[in-house]
Amino acid sequence: MGQYTIPTVVERTTQGERAYDIYSRLLSERIIFLGTEIDDGVANVVIAQLLHLESSSSEQEIAIYINSPGGSFTSLMAIYDTMTFVSAPISTFCVGQAASTAAVLLAGGDPGRRFVLEHARVLLGQPVSGGQQGTVSDLSLQAKEMLRIRSQVEEVLARHTPHDAATLRADMDRDKVFTAQEAVAYGLADEVLSRRAGRGF
Repeated sequence: MGQYTIPTVVERTTQGERAYDIYSRLLSERIIFLGTEIDDGVANVVIAQLLHLESSSSEQEIAIYINSPGGSFTSLMAIYDTMTFVSAPISTFCVGQAASTAAVLLAGGDPGRRFVLEHARVLLGQPVSGGQQGTVSDLSLQAKEMLRIRSQVEEVLARHTPHDAATLRADMDRDKVFTAQEAVAYGLADEVLSRRAGRGF
């Protein structure tokens, strides 16, 4: 985000003007925007926002808007576990794309609250690891860890879609790209949205 200018929203009240960065303004409306690759820093920010919003109200919905190419598996699972840990209802919206690990976050929203905008895309694929180096023993351990990670992703997706882990494993052998309508048909989301009903956030 460093190369982008973050917009500021100015609100005028009877007490004067108050300026917010756009993400803080969205957060005040219980909206979290995830618009980057997912790493530990991004995960920590999203987790802090989820915990803050739950502490302010455990009954009001939290909306997560996702436009992400995916990222770190451990960072994904930290966010996912927090989404399931908090008692506030969670809705997820895919705008642009939810690829790889980000697709798991989209699917992890509460049933009936997972949405894809009309021209967004969702991509499923195998978890990606960095370049593997080391001794034969090290490489063997890394390969076992990748299999464990892949199995865990399949188990999580099986929890939120109508597909079992074996079907997901076969579908994720190569990158599988879904249109918005295809993502709903597959069970990664519940509804395609083209226009919001009503006004405001």
